[in-house]
Amino acid sequence: MPSDSKNVLLVSSREWAAGEPGHEALDAELAGRGIDARWVCWDDPAVDWADAALVAVRATWDYTERPIDFLEWARDVGAVTRLLNGVDVFAWNHDKAYLTRLGELPAVPTRVVDGDVAEAIAEFGTTVLKPRVGAGGDGLVIADRPDDPRLADLPATPLIAQPLVESIRTEGEVSVFVLGGEVVAQIRKVPGGAEIRAHEHRGARCFAEPLGEENRALALRAFEAAAAFTGRPLDYARIDMLRLDDGWTVGEIEAIEPGLYLDVLPDNARPFADLVAKSLSAL
Repeated sequence: MPSDSKNVLLVSSREWAAGEPGHEALDAELAGRGIDARWVCWDDPAVDWADAALVAVRATWDYTERPIDFLEWARDVGAVTRLLNGVDVFAWNHDKAYLTRLGELPAVPTRVVDGDVAEAIAEFGTTVLKPRVGAGGDGLVIADRPDDPRLADLPATPLIAQPLVESIRTEGEVSVFVLGGEVVAQIRKVPGGAEIRAHEHRGARCFAEPLGEENRALALRAFEAAAAFTGRPLDYARIDMLRLDDGWTVGEIEAIEPGLYLDVLPDNARPFADLVAKSLSAL
C-alpha cells in the first residue's frame, strides 16, 4: 500500500496535461474530500505510479495512436496500485469489435470488416465504416455502394461497419454517465452542418438535458452487459446512444477515458469524486 492513502493520480495526455475541460470542478470536489489529486500524463516516465493509492484514467485521448503501449502501461500500473476499471476492461473496450458481442442489448448493428466492404454495404445500404481502434471519428468513411469513391479514404486498418443512423442528423447522440454504478446525468451532442460525427472539435453542439427514463434503463442494461466481459462491475462508463427505429440503441460503451463533459455538466464532478473516495476507503 502506498504511504499516502489519499494520493490519487488523474491520468491525461500531453495535449491535456492540465486536465480535461472543466477539470477545476473535479479538482475542487476531490480537495473538499481531503483527497490529494494531481494530473499526470500516462506516458511520462518520471511518474511513480506505485506511490499512488489510486489511479483514474481521465483524458488519455491519444491512446488510440499507441494502443499496445497504452495497454502495457495499464497492466504495469495495475500491478502496483489500484487502477479504476483496469487493464482487463481497457483490453476489450479499446477495440470496437466488442459491439458485436453485446447479446440481446439493443445496439447499433455492427459487423467486423475483414477486407472487402461489399458484404457490409449490401447488408446495411448506406454504411459507416470506421477503425476498430480509434476515437473522435478519425478515419470514418460513409459509403453506399462497393465502388463508392469515398472508399479511397478508408484507412489501412481493421474496420467495423454499421448502418448510417439517420437520426444522428436531427436528434444527435445522447450520452449517459454511469459512475459508481449510478446513472447520474445525460447530455445531447448534435453534429454541425452536414457532419455526422458528434464531437465538439468537429462543430457539434453539446448541452445538458434532463435524464430520460428510457435512456436511464438502457444505460444500466449496457453497464451490466459490459460487466459480463470481465465478470465484475465497471467503476464508471459513458453510454453513447442513438435513436433507431423509434427506440434508443447503444452506439458505444466508453469505459477507458470517457470525457465527463465537466465544462457542460460540472455536477458530474461530485459523483466521480464520490467514486474515487469510495474506492480509496475500500483499499
